[in-house]
Amino acid sequence: MAYPRKLLGLDERIVMEMRPHWRSLIVPGLILLASVVVSSYLASVLDGSGLLVRTLRTIVIASSILLILGWSIRPFLLWLSTDYVFTDRRIIVRTGVLRRIGRDMPLSRVNNVTYDKTLIERILNCGTLSVQSAAEQGSLVIASVPDVEAMQREVYRLFEEDDARRRGVGGLSPESGTETA
Repeated sequence: MAYPRKLLGLDERIVMEMRPHWRSLIVPGLILLASVVVSSYLASVLDGSGLLVRTLRTIVIASSILLILGWSIRPFLLWLSTDYVFTDRRIIVRTGVLRRIGRDMPLSRVNNVTYDKTLIERILNCGTLSVQSAAEQGSLVIASVPDVEAMQREVYRLFEEDDARRRGVGGLSPESGTETA
């Protein structure tokens, strides 16, 4: 899952990287299980060698395969190919299997960070993180973030560190690369 280092800026470091919360796979997993059970049952009930029985069995198996591909394998591949990367300078979201979609937000543009948790998400300890900026794009909404409250605090911490770095306070001076007081 490691984000390629070659895509990072000079002296940029990854603080945290993750995938969406595993709850994203609950419904696809249940659909997979139900499809296999129902199609196996229907295929075994359709006993015989007549043309109608063979046609019905083929329809059951084909529809089951389509259902599994569309509602189980596709969401799993999307989950597997989605990356949330938090660096010391920006937030990076990459998603997509065949077509990749990426969105970056520099920490210097962060104005507000909020989270939203439904009752189920509170039980599963995840939620939606919304990072607002003053830029044209508005906000970056990241769904199914594990431990979203901690991530909100982490984004604020990273913002403060980035702000101090850019101002040259209490860390490395951006111009000289030397320690400052």
